[in-house]
Amino acid sequence: MAIEFTKYHGLGNDFILIDNRSSSTPVITPEQAVKLCDRHFGIGADGVIFGLPGENGTDYTMRIFNSDGSEPEMCGNGIRCLAAFLADLEGDAKKSDQYRIHTLAGVITPQLMPDGQVKVDMGIPKLLAGEIPTTIRPANEKVINQPLEVAGKTWDVTCVSMGNPHCITFVDDVAAIPLEIIGPEFEHHPAFPQRINTEFIQVVRPDYVKMRVWERGAGITLACGTGACASLVAGVLTGKCERKATVELPGGPLQIEWLEIDQRVYMTGPAELVFSGKIE
Repeated sequence: MAIEFTKYHGLGNDFILIDNRSSSTPVITPEQAVKLCDRHFGIGADGVIFGLPGENGTDYTMRIFNSDGSEPEMCGNGIRCLAAFLADLEGDAKKSDQYRIHTLAGVITPQLMPDGQVKVDMGIPKLLAGEIPTTIRPANEKVINQPLEVAGKTWDVTCVSMGNPHCITFVDDVAAIPLEIIGPEFEHHPAFPQRINTEFIQVVRPDYVKMRVWERGAGITLACGTGACASLVAGVLTGKCERKATVELPGGPLQIEWLEIDQRVYMTGPAELVFSGKIE
C-alpha cells in the first residue's frame, strides 16, 4: 500500500509528515520510521510525525517517531510543521487558524499567523527534579545551576521539562563545544533515567542567545523548539535572560516568551514545506 507523505522543516529540523486521520494508530512502525529517516537510503529526516484523530475534545493528535525509532513526548519544531501540514490538508474547509493538538506532553495549541509564522502555546514548564526526571536533586526540588560531572568536566546545569526533558548549560562559546562527543555523554548520563535533551547556550544579550542542541534520539539537529523554550526558562531562572528573547539556532531564530502573568511559554517560528511524495 502506498503511503503519501509531505516533508516539512522548521529551521532545518526536518520531518516526514503523514496524514493519519483515518486511524488512531500510526500507519508505519518505529522500525520503518528509522529507515525512512536515513539520509542516504531513505527520505531523510529527524523524525516521522503522524496527524491522528483528536482525543478528549482536541482537533488532532500528534505522534512522532525519532530517527532512532524512539518516541518523544512532543517536538516544538515538529508541532509547527504539523499545524502547517494540517492546514494544507484541510484546504478551503479549514475552520480556524488555531488547533488544539493532543500530545504525550498534554494539549498544545499552535496558531498560524498572517505572516506565515506559527505561534505555539507550549504550556507551563515543569521545574521539579521529579518532573524532569533527574536524580541531580531530590524529586521535589528545582535543578538550577547545579554541578554535574560529564565527560570528565564539571558543568553547571539547569533542568526544565517542556513535556520532554531538557538539561541546559551556559557556555562562553557554543561553537567551541564538541557536540558529537559531549552530547551522547549527557543524553545517557545516569542522572537522567529517561535520557535527556541537552542545550548549550551562549548569552550574547539578555534578549538574544545562541544555542546548539543534542536531541535525545536524534543527535545533532539544526533546531529544537522545546529546547529553545527550556533554555529561555533556564536563562530567566539563572538571571541571565529576559522573559522575551530571540534564540538563535544553527537553522535560524525562534522568538520565545515566558509570560509572568500565567507562566506559559510561547514559541514563534517558521514551518516550511519541502516536498511531497509516496512511500511504495
